[in-house]
Amino acid sequence: MMTAEEIQQAAASLEQAELTRQQVALLSQTYPSMDMQDAYRIQDAWVQRKIASGDPQVGLKIGLTSRAMQQALNITTPDSGVLLESMRIQDGEVIAADRFIAPRIEAELAFIMKADVSPNPSIYEVLNATDFVVPALEVLDTRVQRKDAKTGQARNVYDTIADNAANAGFVLGGKPIRVDNLDLRWIGAIVSVNGQVEETGLAAGVMNHPAQGLVWLAQRLATYGEAIRAGQVVLSGSFIRPLEAPPGTTITADYGSLGTISCHFAQG
Repeated sequence: MMTAEEIQQAAASLEQAELTRQQVALLSQTYPSMDMQDAYRIQDAWVQRKIASGDPQVGLKIGLTSRAMQQALNITTPDSGVLLESMRIQDGEVIAADRFIAPRIEAELAFIMKADVSPNPSIYEVLNATDFVVPALEVLDTRVQRKDAKTGQARNVYDTIADNAANAGFVLGGKPIRVDNLDLRWIGAIVSVNGQVEETGLAAGVMNHPAQGLVWLAQRLATYGEAIRAGQVVLSGSFIRPLEAPPGTTITADYGSLGTISCHFAQG
């Protein structure tokens, strides 16, 4: 287990990486004793720094929900991060070239909550606590290097969790729907990069039902005395692979009857 001082050092390095747009070395190499609990402690320390600077928390995100992503990282559980107000991006917004380090995009559903969720809910309790769902894009970024240049070692799940589960932004748009009006598993998206279809997917790819991710999240938060709260935005997990978004990239996600959302990354 890492010391409290090491936790704060790691959080400060992530904050500096974001400010300078210079990635830090793999935290799992810098702190060999690091475990999953430490990773979440680092994430929380980073989040508390952001909140203290006047950037309030507005929600949560769930990641690594697909079997393919879990197998790639040799894990059997999702991860989670925090959404801050500064991460909100408007549908169709042009994103400044210097805002992110190495952005990637995922497509998913966002749950907008109308009530708190109990510590060990059923999927039906989660749905009853949901006001509506809306199409979303998540912007991933990597404040931690994806791979060590010298050893070739790739970042592991601890690096990802510490780095706020790689979350850096989110776009909400399209048509909000009530959860009792549609089978959420069959909501899909056609995702294009600069007009070329690159990915398609169904929400069933997220643990067989996107609300199942919120069940897992509520259980995880309960171990820390926290909960999914009314008014929060919860990104339920991507049903496509991450798409690279270098400067000059336009990402468009067509959710059919639920509308289309997009964002554009400006040239440097």
